[in-house]
Amino acid sequence: MKNNIIFVVNPISGDLDKSDLIDAVHEFSITHNFNLVVHETTGDQDIKAIHSLYNEFQPERIIVAGGDGTIKMVAEAMEEHDIIIGILPAGSANGLSVDLNLPGTIEENLKIAFLNSYIEMDMICINGKKSIHLSDIGINADLVKNYEESNLRGFWGYALQAYTTLVDSNEPFVATITANKETIKHTARMIVIANSQKYGTGVTINPNGAMNDGKFELVILKSLDILLLGKIITGNMPIDSDDIVIISTDKATIETDYAVNFQIDGEYCGAQRLLEIHILHKQMKIAVP
Repeated sequence: MKNNIIFVVNPISGDLDKSDLIDAVHEFSITHNFNLVVHETTGDQDIKAIHSLYNEFQPERIIVAGGDGTIKMVAEAMEEHDIIIGILPAGSANGLSVDLNLPGTIEENLKIAFLNSYIEMDMICINGKKSIHLSDIGINADLVKNYEESNLRGFWGYALQAYTTLVDSNEPFVATITANKETIKHTARMIVIANSQKYGTGVTINPNGAMNDGKFELVILKSLDILLLGKIITGNMPIDSDDIVIISTDKATIETDYAVNFQIDGEYCGAQRLLEIHILHKQMKIAVP
C-alpha cells in the first residue's frame, strides 16, 4: 500500500478552473511513482468519503487543492489519524498558505506538498467548531456575511462590501473577556481570534503569532474607521496603534452585550453572544517549505 496519496480537490473554490492543476498533480505522481486517488468535494458527505478512502488506501499523505475551508474539512476528517497534509493553494481564502509562506508556482508547491517535511500545527476550538487560521467577531464577520450574500466577487467586490459594511455597521459592542485568570472589559469594533499572523490579503494582524506554540491571540480592535479597514484590506496594518490590544493565551471566553456576527476561517457562523475558546495543540501535520 506504500506510495498511495489521496488528492482532495475542491472543484469550485475560488471560482478557478482546476484542470491544469489536476493535470500537474497527475504528472507529478507518475514521475515520482505515487498512486493517486482523487476525491472531488461536493459539499455533501465529504468527510465520510475521505474516511473510507483513508481506510481503503492507508495513504502516506493527503494533498489538498482548495482554500482554508477545504483544508479545515480534511483536517477534521483526519483528526484521529497521524497523517501529513500537503497544500496546493487554490481557494478564494488562502490565508493559511500565505501564513506558511508557500511559494507562488504549482511546481514548487507540488514538491513541498508531496515530499517536504512538516510542522505540527495547532488548531483552535471555538464553541465546538475548529479554526485553523483566523476567526473574528464584529466588523469583518459582517463583511464576510455581506460578501457571501452579494454577487460581486474578487478584490473589488470585497472592497465595496467593506465600505458598505462600515457605513451600515452596528454600534461598537462591549466584550467581557476572561483569559489568563483575568477578566477585562473592552468596547470593540472587532475581535480577532488568531492562530497565525496574517489574513489572506497578506495583512499581518497578529505579529507575534506562531501556529505551533500552544497559544492563540485575541486581537482587540477598539476603533475601526474606513482608513484602518482600508489598511487591513491592503495589508498595511499599523500594529503599534493605541486602538489595538493583543492577549496571548491557550483558553478564553468572550461575552458580548448583544449578539455580534461571527466568522471562522472565512465562513460566516451567525451572530453570537458567547464564545468559548481553547487551543488544540499540535493537532495536524502540514508540509511546509
